[in-house]
Amino acid sequence: MPDGPLLFQPLKLRSVTLPNRVVVSPMCMYSAQGGLANDFHLVHLGQYALAGTGLIIAEATAVSPEGRISPEDLGLWEDRQITPLGRVTDFVHAQGGLIGVQLAHAGRKASTYAPWRGRGAVPIERGGWDVIGPDATPYSDAFPQPHAMTEEDIERVTEDFRQAARRAEIAGFDVVEIHAAHGYLLHQFLSPLANTRTDGYGGTFENRTRFVLEVTRAVREVWPRHKPLFVRLSATDWAPGGWDESQTVVLAGLLAREGVDVLDLSSGGLTAAQQITLAPAYQAPFAAQVRAAVPDLTVMTVGMIDTPERAEGLLQNGDADLIALARPVLGDPHWVQAAARDLGGTLEVAAPYQRGTRTT
Repeated sequence: MPDGPLLFQPLKLRSVTLPNRVVVSPMCMYSAQGGLANDFHLVHLGQYALAGTGLIIAEATAVSPEGRISPEDLGLWEDRQITPLGRVTDFVHAQGGLIGVQLAHAGRKASTYAPWRGRGAVPIERGGWDVIGPDATPYSDAFPQPHAMTEEDIERVTEDFRQAARRAEIAGFDVVEIHAAHGYLLHQFLSPLANTRTDGYGGTFENRTRFVLEVTRAVREVWPRHKPLFVRLSATDWAPGGWDESQTVVLAGLLAREGVDVLDLSSGGLTAAQQITLAPAYQAPFAAQVRAAVPDLTVMTVGMIDTPERAEGLLQNGDADLIALARPVLGDPHWVQAAARDLGGTLEVAAPYQRGTRTT
């Protein structure tokens, strides 16, 4: 048995060893211009490295301009976006930290306002753009009307993910995560509620999962073999007739065969009709189900894990291997230091911050 809390035990993923099991979940900050990272991203992400967080995952980063959620999203669709993100990864590494990036395409949920700037679709005259999806059904009346993707569009977007992963390696990221959750493009193809196609990318489970498997294969081909690959899935749509836990378990096994190392399990976001029963750690059972069914995968859980004791309990129960935190660390960037004090864990932090770990 390991000494001390599991939350502060290292975890080896290929050649990358996380010093602890606390992960900063990707959180959209809507603070970029032209997809370019700036000083905000350096400070925002860098603070988690100073605190000693096990892994930081940068927000949903668009693989193409049309794939942005909002005009202010980060991007990796062109080479000039590499250097600004490299500033961030260089700083994190200088503090002894590890950092990943979530590669994303918003599909029919693209071209929308940042939360504090408005709601729904951004019109073309205000910087919006035409959006795409599995079919021509919008997310809701307030969202853009998508164009149904052709097979050529699917091939192009797959290549966009491949090239973004190549740029992520040049930028110095330790981990790449493919975003296939929260109602964005890859999730849209998975769910019968958003995918009414009748070709090889719609209808059966095999067809609906084809796109995400092709994207995963393309990314794994260019992402270095010694670096881990994550995929984020919504385990359920929380709506009748949609994507659900049983399909997630089967897809998890297929992703493991494609070289995925970590499954990051969230839920929802696909339909405005979703009915979610919220409770502390309400998504952990999804992670536990996948972890039991697909032992080759490392599993991460996220959602309403508000205390160190709850995070530790999930690990002790075998529900998950990693704990991803969003709002808790947004409210307290040094959450991991407080957790180490509360649980009696050993935490390595940047030298100037080491006095803050003392109890006397």
